[in-house]
Amino acid sequence: MNLLPIEIKVDIEGDVAAALSALGGSSGPRTTRRIWFAEDRDGVAGGRMPMLDGGVIVRFRIGGNPDDLTVKLRPCTREQLAGRFSAPFEAEPFTYKIEEDWSGNRRVLAASLVHGRPPGVLSDAVKPGADPGASIDAVQDQFLHACAPAVRLDGLVALGPILSTKVDDVPLDDLDADLEAWSVADLDFLEVSIRVKPKGEDDVEKFTARAERKQRKLEDAVRERGVALSEHPESKTRRVLTALTGAGQN
Repeated sequence: MNLLPIEIKVDIEGDVAAALSALGGSSGPRTTRRIWFAEDRDGVAGGRMPMLDGGVIVRFRIGGNPDDLTVKLRPCTREQLAGRFSAPFEAEPFTYKIEEDWSGNRRVLAASLVHGRPPGVLSDAVKPGADPGASIDAVQDQFLHACAPAVRLDGLVALGPILSTKVDDVPLDDLDADLEAWSVADLDFLEVSIRVKPKGEDDVEKFTARAERKQRKLEDAVRERGVALSEHPESKTRRVLTALTGAGQN
């Protein structure tokens, strides 16, 4: 079985601007985007998140170049990634990734199919009353049909916007980290992430040990700069969608 890249994340709450500055992310070039997530309209009306609870994330990112629409399964299993979706691929304008997602003690598998779109094309899909599911293309629909057949894409509503500010490739000691701040409702987060890729000589044990060392290095590098790590057990996606659902924004 092929080894998969690992994305390692730590979350920071509170004074995000101060944390960005402390981590060296206040001077680099920034990408600012607005993010929406699609959820089941009836579920949201009842204060529930059926798609997220089922491990399905539909995300719109607008304001980049290009914009993109992502369909992601997280958590998922190798067994459910069927057919052409059993291995990563790139086929313009699509990028399909399978990787492990580590945050604290939580380790899950994630598979995401990203469709890059020209700037502005997705804006109508997230307007009030629009059907965000209509922008999901045939390849993404095939991905969900093959790997998460119970998911229904009719009757969706867009939740957002979340303001995202991202700074890539920030040096933290000998690590290259991406910093992404999210702001919505009364929530402000900063996510610091690195990616660890398998090397030719790696086996599972060696690669896992190397990733664990990198995780400790990342956590130590953040703390050594006077920034406290969030101890909240839920992912930032779940917390943001909970806030948006509770606020009744749609």
